[in-house]
Amino acid sequence: MKKDIERKRNIQKTSMSKPFYTSAGIISLIVIIFAIGIFIYGNKNAESSKIADMNSKDITSLVEGVDKTSEQASSQIGKSVNEVKEQSNVLVVDTEKENKNNNKKNEVQQIKEQTTTKTTNSKDTTNKTEKQVTDTEKSKQETKKADPVFSMPVEGEVIKEYAKDKLVYSDTLKEWVTHAGIDIKSEKTTIVKASEEGTIKSIKNDPRYGLTVVIEHNNGFSTVYSNLLTAEFVTAGENVKKGQTIGTVGNTATFEISDESHLHFEILKDNVQIDPNMYIK
Repeated sequence: MKKDIERKRNIQKTSMSKPFYTSAGIISLIVIIFAIGIFIYGNKNAESSKIADMNSKDITSLVEGVDKTSEQASSQIGKSVNEVKEQSNVLVVDTEKENKNNNKKNEVQQIKEQTTTKTTNSKDTTNKTEKQVTDTEKSKQETKKADPVFSMPVEGEVIKEYAKDKLVYSDTLKEWVTHAGIDIKSEKTTIVKASEEGTIKSIKNDPRYGLTVVIEHNNGFSTVYSNLLTAEFVTAGENVKKGQTIGTVGNTATFEISDESHLHFEILKDNVQIDPNMYIK
């Protein structure tokens, strides 16, 4: 019985001690957790204060760094702006130089074009002028008449030849002289005809060759008929045809009065006596 009672007591004690121990453990655990919480909280506050201190210092340093950075940035920006301005000025100057160079090039090109145009116009004008001159010369050549073809003004023998470059003996003068024409033997009153068509230039009494008729022809040619008896068939300024009667053979040439009856005949080219035999056909 006692054992049972003690056992029951022990069981009761044990059953009573369990809640005690359990509550004590719980309380101890709570205390420990609370202490740990306080410790952690205290550490957190300390760290927070340190962090706050550090943050304030960092913020200050950051602000100072930002200020310095801003100053550097502003200075760099200022420099950049100045550099940009200088570059802009350089670009403006370069642009002005390029514009001036382009203007000069354009002026040179315009001058070249104007020179080329003037040269081309000058060449065209020269070519036109040359063409006009050529056309004029061609027209002149086309309109220019052929040299006259002369015939004997009277029929007869040549008794004295052309001798302008040599001397021939004159029976009248009794000396050696030059002879600017030919003497054609013919009787007095023989009809003298125009050797070629032309215009009567003059009718005159020459002191050496007597009554003389001069006819002008094309291309600077002229003919002279001297030692005439009469020249009443024509007048000065009259146009005559080839073979038209202009006078008669006489004996009026004082320098040839001792010679046989003849017609003294000359041909001139540009007022210079030439050999009639070269042109008479």
